[in-house]
Amino acid sequence: MTLKFYNTLTRKVEEFRPINNKEVKMFVCGPTVYDYAHIGNARTFTNFDFIAKYLRYKNYKVFYLQNITDIDDKIIKKANEEKTGWDNISRKYEKIFLEDMKLLGNDAVSKYARATDYIPEIVSQVKRLIEKGIAYKISDGYYFDLSKFREYGKLAKRTSLEEDDAVSRIDENPEKRNKGDFCLLKFSKPEEPVWHTELGDSRPGWHIEDTAITEKELGQQYDLHGGAIDLIFPHHEAEIAQMEAISGKKPFVKYWLHTGFLQFNKEKMGKSKGNFWIVRDVIKKYNKQIIRFMFLSTHYRKPLEFSEESLEQAKNSLQKLNEFMLKLENCKSKSKDNIELDELLGKAKKEFENAMDDDFETHNAITVIFGFTKEINKLIAEEKLSELDIKKIKELMLSIDKIFGILETETEIPDEISRLVDLREEARKNKNFKLADELRESIKSQGYYIDDTKGMPIIKKL
Repeated sequence: MTLKFYNTLTRKVEEFRPINNKEVKMFVCGPTVYDYAHIGNARTFTNFDFIAKYLRYKNYKVFYLQNITDIDDKIIKKANEEKTGWDNISRKYEKIFLEDMKLLGNDAVSKYARATDYIPEIVSQVKRLIEKGIAYKISDGYYFDLSKFREYGKLAKRTSLEEDDAVSRIDENPEKRNKGDFCLLKFSKPEEPVWHTELGDSRPGWHIEDTAITEKELGQQYDLHGGAIDLIFPHHEAEIAQMEAISGKKPFVKYWLHTGFLQFNKEKMGKSKGNFWIVRDVIKKYNKQIIRFMFLSTHYRKPLEFSEESLEQAKNSLQKLNEFMLKLENCKSKSKDNIELDELLGKAKKEFENAMDDDFETHNAITVIFGFTKEINKLIAEEKLSELDIKKIKELMLSIDKIFGILETETEIPDEISRLVDLREEARKNKNFKLADELRESIKSQGYYIDDTKGMPIIKKL
């Protein structure tokens, strides 16, 4: 099956055909670093981690770029509240964000780009818009004249703000030519961050930073732009207006992908609503594999309800997969190679790829994995697998896990725990069940427990 996915720009599911054969240039809007990332932010970044890794699995050469908005009204406000410099705030929370991404297993990004490292590129874009008569100057900065770009609204299919749109800066000035005109460069006020440029002492607008970064790193046109659904308008719409007005090339980006909201009690999760959990608090109780599995359980474009119950469901489902991997690890079958296995492996691989090729349908991909493990469990119980068979099964599971990052791949058990397990097995053989129970409790107190499956005990980490 050919890889296809939903393109927000055309409102159609389209076959993926990168501009330059197997090379993929991909950009996803990153964080504004003024506070801790919440689990709703994490859903977007984790879904694009899956997408980038699947593209690489399909042998695409992916350059994945993500920006860091390190200057913004929110950052300045936080710095004033804490009586420190804007850069202290942005560097602090950038570091925390990158640590959070590592904690979640999100490591597909090729390069992170800070907005403030691209001031010359930002100024260059504004100058070109001025030269074309599309940008104009008023008392507080340079603005984009929307009347000069007639296709504004083609991504969102609208031109006015709605409740769930993400708005970073408030670009209000009665001098504006049109209500929706947005700021490109904002003149710095006293005691605000300032860059001394040929266009005046200023700081960048929110929308212009992304096109300045991508023009330098990816070119004036590239393959794939992602972000959360609330960025479609006005942010992504403004990006299109800026870059297409500068370059005269269409489309600015060939494919636009957007993730659905993470919800709590059927409401969008967000700091403005106060119904959010920061990544660090969630990961204290549930490991990254559980969180990733929860995100996989729902298609990336659909809303996902966040709750303790959804995390527990993910934990219980994931435990079955980890038990399966432990069974493989402990399987000591001496059978000959199973002639049916290659057919099972090929079928599972094809069905998995078919699911992912269908607009990254992770829920269906997970269903395929569980169906496959059910068939293999039968062969394990009937002792119909050879060592080579087991190796092939592991290779398939681990190739999928390179994309999803959900399996507990650490299987090494401390020597002391292994010794206690052996003693317990000896006690059970001798029908000394009291000692066996005591040893089980001792093992549990050290963070492990035993699943007495047929033929062998499986040791699990609590």
